[in-house]
Amino acid sequence: MNPHHRDVLLARLAATPAWDFVIIGGGASGLGCAVDAAARGYTVLLLEARDFAAGTSSRSTKLIHGGVRYLAQGRLGLVREALRERAHLLANAPTLVQPLRFVIPARSRLERATFGLGLALYDRLAGAGAIGRSETLAPASLHAALPGLAGEGFAGGVAYWDAQFDDAGLALALARSASALGALVLNHMAVRGLVVDAGRVRGVRARDLLSGREWTVGARCVVNAAGVWGDDVRRLADPAAAPRLRPSQGVHLVVDGDFLPGANALLVPHTADGRVLFMIPWLGRLLIGTTDTPRDDAPEEPAPLAGELDFLLGTAAQWLRRPPALADVRSMFAGLRPLLAVAGAGTTGGLSREHRVEVSAQGLVSVLGGKWTTYRRMAEDAIDAAEAVSGRPRRPSPTATLALERSAPPPGEGSAGGEALLPGQRGERLLPTLEAVRRAVREDFALSVEDVLARRSRALFLDADLAAAAAPAVARVLAQELGWSPAREAAECAAFVALAARYRPCSTTLASSPPSG
Repeated sequence: MNPHHRDVLLARLAATPAWDFVIIGGGASGLGCAVDAAARGYTVLLLEARDFAAGTSSRSTKLIHGGVRYLAQGRLGLVREALRERAHLLANAPTLVQPLRFVIPARSRLERATFGLGLALYDRLAGAGAIGRSETLAPASLHAALPGLAGEGFAGGVAYWDAQFDDAGLALALARSASALGALVLNHMAVRGLVVDAGRVRGVRARDLLSGREWTVGARCVVNAAGVWGDDVRRLADPAAAPRLRPSQGVHLVVDGDFLPGANALLVPHTADGRVLFMIPWLGRLLIGTTDTPRDDAPEEPAPLAGELDFLLGTAAQWLRRPPALADVRSMFAGLRPLLAVAGAGTTGGLSREHRVEVSAQGLVSVLGGKWTTYRRMAEDAIDAAEAVSGRPRRPSPTATLALERSAPPPGEGSAGGEALLPGQRGERLLPTLEAVRRAVREDFALSVEDVLARRSRALFLDADLAAAAAPAVARVLAQELGWSPAREAAECAAFVALAARYRPCSTTLASSPPSG
């Protein structure tokens, strides 16, 4: 039987009552921890309540970068570490992480010179891991690089190099890598509680959300890598634990790629909320983002706010010759950043993107904060701490040079080599083929229509209407592969269609302000 078949995975769980490390959370940090621990030779179980990267980790700006805006904040250590990790990912996952040229327009010669000096420092901090040298652009070169740029009142600009990736694709590559190294990774398996004995965390209680079956497993150490929900897990060990995280919502819009033709990305250096804003070519579309809105809650499916969409569209209108309107938005999505709370910080924009590893009095190891680019270093630090908690001698992490297992062909490769889901439909290349849907179930742990259309392909994030139209065909394949009843097939399809409606802007899906906790 296929080693990735759900029944095989659950049989292995039943046969293994205790593990060296149990990891809670299947986003970037949790999957990174699973790869790191398994690569060191430990027995590893990872449990994810939804799907791998279903939360923040599939809703990023699709960038592996040092963070040019952190230069102005003086966070050179964070930038240097992120650039070092960028180099590791370019080497270890070259099919998923690739160089991308960014262009920053300048309104004056002084602004252009200032950008140039900052990006020269950025190049220097990258050291041997630099992708390419930044360069100053004359006005004619600026407009040649960004054909869709509005206006002529620019004093040129600056171009530099960073890296782009598919976040869900990299998460699945990590899941496959962890599995290949011997870890057991399970999605749709929710941790309901911790096993605490004599004041120490000794394991977890979990529930399979597909069958309802419950499990109790032991562990030498439990690692909390639940991302923005990390404080909830910390309170399972200590109900009085003070909060360490402050969620911030980031919203992105996706429009047709011809709003900014060409292969270069546009970085808007100053926005009304003090952030930079990106307009990035992504899988044939243009990705516009992101916002920075504090939230007191952490819903599984956060909704963009009307004000956030107005902000993104209004900012885009200032820079694009043909500004997109709300009706042009093919998809919109929101993600929650797990920012480290800092006393006295007035806005989430000023909060650190660095990470922290905390060991509680009960022995729970929590990895908090961070960002996609530094996931590998976060995981290394967390597993170092987990070794100490478990009483194991230190084993060096090999992940800096560990090549990652590639998942199925990346999204956007279209219907070549297989039967199309929606033959003859415009935008068909954004959808997986029927063969790719089957492969997603058999090789990439997909167990729902959402798993396939949101993360094994990126159809939901690229064109919500097209994804909804494809849902019946995907549900039909999953029913064949997973043995669903007709009622289950219909329910899965209906659930996804309802979800897809939330990715299209309309009055019923937008709120004016975030709910309070």
